[in-house]
Amino acid sequence: MPKNSNSGYSYTGSGTNSQGNHYCSRDYGSSGTGYHYSNQGGSYYYSNPNGSTYYNNGSGYSQYTSPSGDVYKSYGSSK
Repeated sequence: MPKNSNSGYSYTGSGTNSQGNHYCSRDYGSSGTGYHYSNQGGSYYYSNPNGSTYYNNGSGYSQYTSPSGDVYKSYGSSK
């Protein structure tokens, strides 16, 4: 699969299920692997090779978890 030269990763797989939800896995070389998924309802999730994650429910709530496990939440409103 193509390499995203701006971000330093190669796509290793992707797909869409019957509900229209999309996923994509990535290879960051020696840094490890990661993936993201996005749901038709507007939510999305990223898992990064450093162990951090990011979730957004598409309605104003988001959560970031750092590599060390610290959790940061935001309850901002969506536009």
